[in-house]
Formats: sequence, structure tokens, C-alpha cells
Amino acid sequence: MEINRMIVREEWRCVEGCGACCHLDPSDRPDLEDYLSPEELQHYLSLVGEDGWCINFEHQTRKCRIYEQRPRFCRVQPENFHEMYDIDVAEFNEFAIDCCRQQIEGVYGEESEEMQQYNQAIRP
Repeated sequence: MEINRMIVREEWRCVEGCGACCHLDPSDRPDLEDYLSPEELQHYLSLVGEDGWCINFEHQTRKCRIYEQRPRFCRVQPENFHEMYDIDVAEFNEFAIDCCRQQIEGVYGEESEEMQQYNQAIRP
């Protein structure tokens, strides 16, 4: 008897109300110079508040105040990941999911509500 198995593929997406990527503490990202231009690095550092969070992150709503004008390094898009990290477009989905999971775990914890919401949102 042949069983048809359906491959379930997670699909990257941003989960509203998370904001983990807005925790910009440079000590958590020691390789910033490897993927940001000198101008972008300067801009990045100018966005980091005393608490390590982006100065444009609204903590109560967990939304970005400059979302439409946010810099390239804040935009999770295949083209940006190719330019910044040399990630092939075909590998974008898996790489972006791994990045989000690592960031969410680092900010909120592996068993956090944010991680559960993210994992649920990316599953088909």
C-alpha cells in the first residue's frame, strides 16, 4: 500500500506584536560590520536606546513608529538577505525562520508565548 505523504513546509512571516527583532543590542550582534555598510552601521547604532531596544519601538503596542520608513536592515526580504548575508533566495525562508527563532528565544525565551505564537503562525 502506497501512502502519499504531504510535506509540510513552514513559511516565514512576521508576527504582529512580537518585536523581538527590535531588540538591537550590539553586544548580541558582534558581526554587524560583516553585513552593514559603515553608513548603515552608524545608523543602526544611532537607533539603539539605553535599554538595547530600538528607539522607534513602541513597547506598549509592540509596533515600530517608523515602519514604512524603516531602514533596509530592518526589512526581512529575500533581496536584502541576499545582499547582506549572501543568502540565496531559495534559502531565504529557512534562514529567516532560524533568525527569528534565535532572536525570539534570546529576547523572550524558548518557551515564551511569543515563540509559541511564532511557531503557530509559520505553520501551514
